[in-house]
Amino acid sequence: MTQLPPLNGLRAFDVAGRFLNFRAAADELRVTQGAIAQQVRQLEAHLGVPLFERLPKGLAFTAAGRSYHAGIASAFDALRNATEQLRPEPGKVLISVTPTFAAKWLIPNLPDFSTHHPDIDLRILATEKLSSFHSDGIDLAVRQGEPPFGAALDAHLLFDQEVIAVSTPDLVAEQGVPVTPQALSALPKLHDAHDLWPEFLRSLNIADTAGHGLRLSQTSLAVDAALSGQGAALVSRFLVAAELASGRLLQITPQILRGRQDFYLLATRKPKQSPAIAKVISWFLARAADRS
Repeated sequence: MTQLPPLNGLRAFDVAGRFLNFRAAADELRVTQGAIAQQVRQLEAHLGVPLFERLPKGLAFTAAGRSYHAGIASAFDALRNATEQLRPEPGKVLISVTPTFAAKWLIPNLPDFSTHHPDIDLRILATEKLSSFHSDGIDLAVRQGEPPFGAALDAHLLFDQEVIAVSTPDLVAEQGVPVTPQALSALPKLHDAHDLWPEFLRSLNIADTAGHGLRLSQTSLAVDAALSGQGAALVSRFLVAAELASGRLLQITPQILRGRQDFYLLATRKPKQSPAIAKVISWFLARAADRS
């Protein structure tokens, strides 16, 4: 295995390369300019390659130095990021949610969270990717699925899966609510990645006569399209509770599509959870109970 260069030399080279100046590097590292210059010379001797050209008013990379600095800077960034994830920050909680859950439930409820827990720095990772508690450094996650989720996780039920058909009042003004099977069949339909319309219509013994509807990658986009009057969407009831309460959207049929893919808040199982994480869990459960 090739012997690694001295760490002090690498640090001096990294900082000197950012400033292209030994004095500025010395100021950042709180050592003398001579110490920085010596550490860089020792690194160059170890590598057998000059990394800088010494100029009257600073430094310039050699071709090898520029390439080497890009790799060294990236390595130090990786070390800093790994250390940051390892070091606990009191009051910081990172939660992984889907973009739809973030846009349609979590963000609208954040003012209440901030009012009750101003001391907690809640950070949101909104992604369709299944985040890892270990490699992504998350503390909590909202998942749609069916228990068990694994022996290492505690699962708290937030919302049952209750999918309903919604649209703006204007879209169904002529038919009235609830819409007839014939009217529902003819309505333009908004499809998301879950593609639940075929199952919903089959449960009602209705054929779709509206033709191809707008297809979107996320449920939140389908809700936005429904709010703009472009068609009827299928969505979990809790995600549009505010829109239903305000009358911006209507549930256009009484039928509900139920499933086993309910919404859970997941946390790693520990003998004692951190106070900040415990407070976030309690807030989620209380808020979900209020808004169900």
